[in-house]
Amino acid sequence: MPLSPPAWFILACLAILAWALVCRWLLHSPRQEPVVGLIYRGMQAYVGLLHRVRYEGLAGVPRGVGAGPLVVVCNHTAGIDPLLVQAACEFEVRWMMANDMRLPRFEPFWQFARIIGVDRQGRDTTSAREAIRHLKAGGVVGVFPEGGIERPPETLRPFYSGVGLIVSRSKAPVLPVWISGTPQVDRAWESLWTPSRARVTFGPIMRPEAGAGPEEITRSVRAWFQQVSGWPDTE
Repeated sequence: MPLSPPAWFILACLAILAWALVCRWLLHSPRQEPVVGLIYRGMQAYVGLLHRVRYEGLAGVPRGVGAGPLVVVCNHTAGIDPLLVQAACEFEVRWMMANDMRLPRFEPFWQFARIIGVDRQGRDTTSAREAIRHLKAGGVVGVFPEGGIERPPETLRPFYSGVGLIVSRSKAPVLPVWISGTPQVDRAWESLWTPSRARVTFGPIMRPEAGAGPEEITRSVRAWFQQVSGWPDTE
């Protein structure tokens, strides 16, 4: 039985409304772009289903895309860490990543994600300058100050003072994030497809005291991780 014109009109209105709701849902993402929104929603489903991620402290995480300037400081347990954190944040985090981990065949992805490459030898300060510039423009930067994945697992490595330098130069507050329960695998990228029961704990926003130097800021941030994790200290 063919539909009457009023029925077609109602269906068309419902279709338009559904499309508008989907677009709004996709635009509610770190870059407010449909493609990024689709990736963002897929990321949330992925970390929820494969890694059974459990978040704590979300009430203290800034909401919306205009959260910066902000330095997100995380301990480093596995290659999955940045995705676990970004999936819980409505704002875009530009992650700092060692250049030797930046595989050339994935360069289009690194460019799309706006990764800030880091020279682990410390001979090039370009990454620090780019991070500070982005923060002063109101952006958010993600840092793993241990400089590598924690080995052995559940031990806290020393923090490089570069994180303190970025914070002191940019005057940006710090959002500490403790990660645990991720896959314990030999290669960082294996954690992307290895199931786990990850736990991500967001700490309170930290605002360094006026006049505090890079070393002092680094020590104060690391002290939070020591207290929250209770893990052995390798320093």
